[in-house]
Amino acid sequence: MHTLDLTAVERIAGELFAPDAAHGVSLALVVMQSGVVRYERYGVQPDTIFGHGGPVTADTVLPSWSMAKSITHAAIGLLVADGLLQLDARAPVPSWKGTPKEAITLQQLLNMRSGLQWVEEYTLDSPSDVVEMLFGESSADMAGFASSRPLVHTPGEVWNYSSGTSVILSRIIGDVVGGGQAGTEAFLSERLFGPTGMASVTPQFDAVGTFVGSSFANACALDFARFGELYRTGGLAADGTRVLPASWTQHAGVFTAHDPDGGYDYGAHWWMWPEFPGSFAAQGYEYQRTLVVPDRELTVVFLGKTPEDGAEILRERLRAVVRSASNGA
Repeated sequence: MHTLDLTAVERIAGELFAPDAAHGVSLALVVMQSGVVRYERYGVQPDTIFGHGGPVTADTVLPSWSMAKSITHAAIGLLVADGLLQLDARAPVPSWKGTPKEAITLQQLLNMRSGLQWVEEYTLDSPSDVVEMLFGESSADMAGFASSRPLVHTPGEVWNYSSGTSVILSRIIGDVVGGGQAGTEAFLSERLFGPTGMASVTPQFDAVGTFVGSSFANACALDFARFGELYRTGGLAADGTRVLPASWTQHAGVFTAHDPDGGYDYGAHWWMWPEFPGSFAAQGYEYQRTLVVPDRELTVVFLGKTPEDGAEILRERLRAVVRSASNGA
């Protein structure tokens, strides 16, 4: 029997949504246990360069940033299950044929072990491949830019977190399903978002029609929670519909690397929190989190704006939310 201490969750939420909260700004907190929304709270979106702010509600579509990478994992899983992609086969990237990059496998892309050069820095005062890809001149064809990066390590040997790798996977998805942007939109809607009940998701595409699966699958907080639930349940939607094979959700959590900077483990386009064995986490810029803890029947979504110096404060508060739920033992 799994229980949730709602008094504790309310207290933690009070700390998260306080006007002077030490971790930064909180926009949304959703806590689901055993498939039921047990707690939700929303804040106020400040004005940013991306648009005007205002009160956040259960229906407000918020940026996904790198939580989109985990959605890309799900889309790849559908094509693997269909037999249209093979994990250990060479990644089907036409420009790599006849070059050393041809050795890169789909599995290595999913594990961030492609060997391609990539700088994942979200600053404007130093060279950054991710800023150039998402916002620079290369944004018109993001996968073209990412796949053109030089090979600097033997594929499979070095872990390097890369948004470019995720967009290469997005291009592969588009190539396999066909039909350009419309074909990818239909595939994601019919096979993933629709069956999972994620009605608010608005995937974005670059100028050549590639889904920006590293960063841009914006949704409301409840839809991110529904996505987390898909992995908690081993690929089942809330109504029992099988969306993903159980083996694919397990694939996400197979250890491939430890990030000493953040203290998280990495699997396949999902992170894991070592303090909660068996957990999955979709994580994004400004410390967005969709944290899935199966042994507590728990999915926690936090969306906000947390600077680097507030990260550990936020993490401890989210740990406290998880610990407020029993693990059934």
